[in-house]
Amino acid sequence: MTEPFFNPYATEQVSPPYSEHWQAKRRLAQAIRELTEVLVTSAPSVAEMDSISERLELQARQLAESTRLYGLMAFIRDGNHGQHAELNHELNSVGGWSNPLAPGLNMWFEDGVAHGRVSLGYAYEGPPEHLHGGHVAALFDQFMGMTQILAKHPGMTARLNIRYQRPTPLNTELVLRAELVSENHPKTVVKATISAHGKVTATGEALFVRPSRRNPAVRKMSLD
Repeated sequence: MTEPFFNPYATEQVSPPYSEHWQAKRRLAQAIRELTEVLVTSAPSVAEMDSISERLELQARQLAESTRLYGLMAFIRDGNHGQHAELNHELNSVGGWSNPLAPGLNMWFEDGVAHGRVSLGYAYEGPPEHLHGGHVAALFDQFMGMTQILAKHPGMTARLNIRYQRPTPLNTELVLRAELVSENHPKTVVKATISAHGKVTATGEALFVRPSRRNPAVRKMSLD
């Protein structure tokens, strides 16, 4: 039986987890994000850090004893965790809600335009009190990559141009907006902005190219 179509970007509300498994993993990922933020903003004693490290190392070993699935395709083949759309929504390193590396980028489509919101803390700091430029690039790549779904022929990033107009602040709601500029299959061009406090901090333009469908990973990319 074919699973119903899943579009995690249909509304501004974050799509609920596919299963209790992902609900629990989202909780665990958030706990790790909070731990990371606390780590980079605290100055405990050496003894405290050594004690915490021992407990975390033990927990990591215990977690490693569970069933291991390496990569998105392994989760798909397992058959118990959803299809590509659900899994990308959970595991993506920039936009995945169950990946502790991801900053919690909320994306949605409205009237043919892509919108996004996110706030990044000190774990992503570059210049003092501001976001590292590499993370700005990662946000653009992920956000514009999702925007091209509107073209129904999503591809892979071939070129990403960014103009940093002013520093992007930490601990501030960042507003993202993107639109399709052109679509000439297999190529799609997207433009986007990141704003803070109503001012644009960076602009981006990306070229995406859809490789041959002989590539099995490519066959999984489309949400349609």
